[in-house]
Amino acid sequence: MTSLSAKLLSWYKEEKRDLPWRRDGDPYKIWVSEIMLQQTRVDTVIPYFQKFLARFPSVSSLAEADEEEVLTYWQGLGYYSRVRNLHEGARQVAAQYGGIIPDNLQAIKKLSGIGDYTAGAILSIAHNAPCPAVDGNVLRVFSRLYCLTEDIMTAKAKKNITEIVKRVLPAGRSGDFNQAVMDLGATVCTPASPRCPSCPLAIDCQAYQKNRVIDFPVKRSARPPRPTQLAVGLLEHNGSILIRRRPAKGLLASMWEFPTVEHVEQDEMMVRENLRQVFVFLGLDVNVGSAQQKLTHTFSHLKWFMTVYDCTMKEARIEVPCPWRWVEKRMAHTITWAGPHAKIVQP
Repeated sequence: MTSLSAKLLSWYKEEKRDLPWRRDGDPYKIWVSEIMLQQTRVDTVIPYFQKFLARFPSVSSLAEADEEEVLTYWQGLGYYSRVRNLHEGARQVAAQYGGIIPDNLQAIKKLSGIGDYTAGAILSIAHNAPCPAVDGNVLRVFSRLYCLTEDIMTAKAKKNITEIVKRVLPAGRSGDFNQAVMDLGATVCTPASPRCPSCPLAIDCQAYQKNRVIDFPVKRSARPPRPTQLAVGLLEHNGSILIRRRPAKGLLASMWEFPTVEHVEQDEMMVRENLRQVFVFLGLDVNVGSAQQKLTHTFSHLKWFMTVYDCTMKEARIEVPCPWRWVEKRMAHTITWAGPHAKIVQP
């Protein structure tokens, strides 16, 4: 065991976070938590994790579940491709491995949605396999430790840091080590305002010793999300609201939304007319009223500016074709909404 790993493990013994997925080494719980934690903070994940596990306590129960229900239990976490891959991976485990998650790297990486990091996390934490688990926290900690000047978002930088981690992984303690680096990055070696004097590796950290912590990690500037203007129609008739299902591929795939049209026009009357044409296409004679609500929602690459218009029927309701649907407003909480559309019907 290197001096660095010994210091880190000693710190982890005293400072480790009490997280629900760490308590029994269950690879399924670790898998679910790691998928949830992608691009999501720990304090946000915990209640979702507990609710998800209460409903899907095992790989088999998740594999047997209907996708619509799985999505409902994920709603609010976003990045829905994550849970679709998790669901498909559970089905693969049920079909190919009798409900037992594989404990070797080659097999587990063949499961849907599992890459190098997730595989390393599951195998090291559940089985103490000597696998690195290099996430954003690990990249940041090691780039500061060694003043690494490569952009940490590049494949080359990730590969180099992975090799460094392999060299310091303590035999028989890889799971604790990986979690220790994660915790250090999350609580001490943070992106902004790191608590360097409290760090067990301060004396080993080249960036700290050279007073250059703010220079690392090196990371290219991300493109700002593209602004997108959307007009949304809230059409309610006799206690039901009109919604449609998004395509099976792409952003918010297969989620439900209100009638929506993207626009670039600034003229309010033209925007309302464009939205009215969505209803005309369905054979509905609808009056698009004034704007009642404005919402903003940011994705990694898009920023939606949504204006919601109250709409009313001019005649009796008619049935609508798939992927459209009338749903009772009182049942809105059961719908798997496309991200910000859930806010439109919140009580």
